[in-house]
Amino acid sequence: MKTRIPFFLPVITTFFLFGIQTHGQRMVCDETCKLADAQPMVSAPTKPIAKAAAPIKTKEKEYAVVSPVGRSSVEMIDQAPRLETLDGKTIAVVGVSFMTRVTHPEIKRLILKNYPDAKVILLDEIGFAGPYPAPGVTRKAKEEFQAKLRQMHVDAVISGNGGCGLCTPKETGSCIAAEYLGIPSVIIAGPGFTDQAKYTALNNGVRVMRVAEYPGAFASHTEEELIRNTREVLWPRIVDALTRPITAEELSAGARGKTGDIRDDAFYGTIDEVNDYFKEMKWSDGLPIIPPTFEKVESFLKYTDMAWDETIAVLPIAHRNTTVWHVAVNAVMAGCKPEYMPILIAMTKGLGSPDFRRTLASTHAWIPYSWLNGPLARQLGIDNGQGQINEAANMAIGRFMNLALMNLCGYYVKQDRMGTFGYPMPWCLVEDEAACKRVGWKPWHVRAGYNYDDNTITLGSTLLWGNNMAPSTTDPEKMMELLAWDISERCQFALGSGRQYTFRTVMMTEPVAAILAHEYRTPEALERALIEASRRPLKERAFANYYANPGGSKDGGEHTLRQYQGHIRKTEGGKMTPTPPWYDSSESEMMTVPTMKQGMTAFIITGDSARNKVQTMPGGGYATIEIELPRNWNKLMAELGYPLLK
Repeated sequence: MKTRIPFFLPVITTFFLFGIQTHGQRMVCDETCKLADAQPMVSAPTKPIAKAAAPIKTKEKEYAVVSPVGRSSVEMIDQAPRLETLDGKTIAVVGVSFMTRVTHPEIKRLILKNYPDAKVILLDEIGFAGPYPAPGVTRKAKEEFQAKLRQMHVDAVISGNGGCGLCTPKETGSCIAAEYLGIPSVIIAGPGFTDQAKYTALNNGVRVMRVAEYPGAFASHTEEELIRNTREVLWPRIVDALTRPITAEELSAGARGKTGDIRDDAFYGTIDEVNDYFKEMKWSDGLPIIPPTFEKVESFLKYTDMAWDETIAVLPIAHRNTTVWHVAVNAVMAGCKPEYMPILIAMTKGLGSPDFRRTLASTHAWIPYSWLNGPLARQLGIDNGQGQINEAANMAIGRFMNLALMNLCGYYVKQDRMGTFGYPMPWCLVEDEAACKRVGWKPWHVRAGYNYDDNTITLGSTLLWGNNMAPSTTDPEKMMELLAWDISERCQFALGSGRQYTFRTVMMTEPVAAILAHEYRTPEALERALIEASRRPLKERAFANYYANPGGSKDGGEHTLRQYQGHIRKTEGGKMTPTPPWYDSSESEMMTVPTMKQGMTAFIITGDSARNKVQTMPGGGYATIEIELPRNWNKLMAELGYPLLK
């Protein structure tokens, strides 16, 4: 077994100083998870010596445990000094989120009023960078924005407004792009999003990101309040952020440590002490964990042909180098069985897919989940029937995803995952492929281009869970219409106020699929029928997008609601169509817009085969990853008593 030595362990985004206490193999490590507040050294408490008359107590078992956190692959940049003054400088004021049509012209006016020799460039002249790309990834918007910053000799960038979990990283991207060119910047963000802006920058190599905090929720303020707050609150904060020198304290908060073997012990203590320490370090989701000892983690490695230190992926958003070892550590903590290792490695690869992860920071709380296809799930007894997500195997795989999002990807609630009301635990489903064969439909992974005997895991996200529909008809066309109605009601965000088209997963039980299959021989045929039938009245769509737009109300803007209906009709394919049968209307036609687009819906047969149920889950995109088994898989399974794969 490997000898363990003291080390420096990087965790989230801060400088970590470890205190090491040795007693035999006992070692205790301390680090801070906050930007500026160092925590006292954490050590396993020593027990007092019992008095002679006291009864002898059995000593609790203690565990030497390893860290579950991958190490950042991003090098910190050297930032340029802040400006001495804004006078005579060229300043870009950019961004498209949360009432910038009100705040940004006012910021321009304030700059020119206080610094008449300054020059102000607004968004329509220079554009913006968008989310800063991962290392090694080229993004056209960022490249073009940086080119214009150089071409226009910009001296400072003001970007905003960060008022949600997705727009804050997007607007921070312009600041990061500027800092890489040696241009001082400041991001405008609402309360609750300042840390997200700072960590977004830190994860992308910028130690110090200055934030001008707006006092409240942008979209809940009137135009008069927005202007007053811009003058009285934002303006002095913007000037301070661009002109106050960067301090040593700010720089030290963004430092990282990188030494030591990733297999070294990180803590030693009882199970309660381990759990308390992991919660303090933000290494757990708050629920009890299985202590990840060296020996326990090592037992998972026999179920993959990959080397323990082989990189599986560099995972955003913290761009952490994630190895086979890190996957095994989090698998132990989650309560997974060692033989789940091939599934978890494939899931880890999928965590880096932009199609899956782009929504995870949102305040709308997309819930990540997964589903399995192929014979492996059946072999390991991972459930696809009634109550499946509550079965032990399914829950353990879902728990792994929850821990991986934190420790491998760098997502933390209140920091980078900004769900307003929080997140349920991720879950794992399994498609019932025997039911697919009885119905006559190909299972999901075959439709995605894999063979029947291939094993895959698909990662997705949803904006809701539950509230399923039970069709009480044996007419396949009427059942399709019910499903079309359900889909048209479940768009992106409540009321369908977000984007026009939404990825959806439609789960259905075998009785429902069997009826639909009489008319629609394939899921693709069903999708084509649904695209025609699932349309939404133009007035409903316009009203929702006008008054409940996630990025800020259009109420009081340049268009009235009636004018906005015309805009929606032109941009979203509005046309007169037969009135949907679920509307009790004397009108034979209605102006509608489509809600579905080809290739954005996954139909899977799963769940209680004794019930007629359908559940539509709108959300983000998908990533389907093949599960690779080690060469000696059948031998390993025989040793454990599992049935062998043919």
